[in-house]
Amino acid sequence: MSKMTPSEVIEFGKAHGAKMVDLRFTDLPGVWQHTTVPFHRLEVDSFEDGFGFDGSSIRGYQPINASDMLVVPDAASAQMDPFPETPTLTLICDIQDPITREPYSRDPRYIARKAESYLRQTGIGDTAYVGPEAEFFVFDDVRYDVANQGGFYEVDSVEGIWNSGRDEGPNLGYKVRYKGGYFPVAPVDTLVDWRNTTCELLEKVGLEVEVHHHEVATAGQCEIDMKFGPLTEMADQLLWFKYVVKNSARMAGKTATFMPKPLYGDNGSGMHCHQSIWRDGKPLFAGDRYAGMSEMALHYIGGLLEHAGALCAITNPTINSYRRLVPGYEAPVNLAYSSRNRSASIRIPMYSNSPKAKRIEARFPDSSGNPYLTFAAMLMAGLDGIQRKLDPGDALDKDLYSLSPEELKGVATVPGSLPDALDALERDHEFLLQGDVFTKDIIDEWVSLKRANEVEPMRLRPTPLEFMMYYDI
Repeated sequence: MSKMTPSEVIEFGKAHGAKMVDLRFTDLPGVWQHTTVPFHRLEVDSFEDGFGFDGSSIRGYQPINASDMLVVPDAASAQMDPFPETPTLTLICDIQDPITREPYSRDPRYIARKAESYLRQTGIGDTAYVGPEAEFFVFDDVRYDVANQGGFYEVDSVEGIWNSGRDEGPNLGYKVRYKGGYFPVAPVDTLVDWRNTTCELLEKVGLEVEVHHHEVATAGQCEIDMKFGPLTEMADQLLWFKYVVKNSARMAGKTATFMPKPLYGDNGSGMHCHQSIWRDGKPLFAGDRYAGMSEMALHYIGGLLEHAGALCAITNPTINSYRRLVPGYEAPVNLAYSSRNRSASIRIPMYSNSPKAKRIEARFPDSSGNPYLTFAAMLMAGLDGIQRKLDPGDALDKDLYSLSPEELKGVATVPGSLPDALDALERDHEFLLQGDVFTKDIIDEWVSLKRANEVEPMRLRPTPLEFMMYYDI
């Protein structure tokens, strides 16, 4: 984040020759929206007065009879966009009601801010750190259609193992076998230079890259990891991350997607979320309990496990999410925790003994949702666990994928479908309402939007429609 004042933002834009200002925010499902104004319209007062827009045209926002809303730029978010030909200053915005000038209750960024405020109100800590690992695919071709008489989808990549026999004039081989993408060097990994370029672009917009590599699946699955950060700031950065990845791919004549499961029979894309709570600059998850964790950290895990069913409606909020969350396959569906164990839904990383490195990793989420809501909901579940001193039970230090149903008896799993997850959220959402972080209105709207726009249409034409609806996630 830039941390500039409004006047400094204007000088920053002038220094970089900005001609336009892009004002960005998310709709309720989590897709970045934008409206653009000439740079000369940006004044110091704009950071208080905002700019008007039609809230009734944004998914999950206003009815048409109360459509006028304001986008209010956040000066601390200022960055130059590296992609438009016209020099463009980009500002992430908060949403306000133009009459009351109050923050808009359905603004996902406002919900994330309230979650951070609630953490401080509890006295448990003052900072929630989040480190998402958003996996994605880079394809060379994507086609899909749904018509009255039929429907289809098809993706392709020069790396795809299915192209081992294709006449490519010449075919040079080096295809990535199924589950063989983690992580051989070039020429098998064809995307090294592309990821290097993408990392440079990410750092240009203020994101600190830690590592990049090919991921497990065939056909261009990748991961680029960012340094962790405070909750709302990290959600801002994840939106920048997805934007840069997709536009960098387009510049290279390719196309990127964060869709959880675009390929049948190979690994899907998750978003493992590292989480920790700090107070006064000190980490609170380090201690003398299991795996070097504190009692607070174990209670936080207890909260995530207790509310996992409801969380999935927010952290895994698409029909396609549950193509990845399949028992016995690669995604961690068993609600258990363990150290070093990637088959458990909650992993405790053991790379370092430093107290600052002590954290938990939720492995079931994916990046098809709204990052502000995803991070806020997990924090609220963890805080509920701490406040109620929820016991996560014994750790399961076993390969959970290899255990029989009898051996897994008593171990709960994540919901098996989006309808099941939405039902769980309706039953279990009181933890989200604490501190007025989430409201009953936002939960009702979320459930209604998902059922009307995703669950019901998918009952008729599932797979091709998934690509049409989710490819641009």
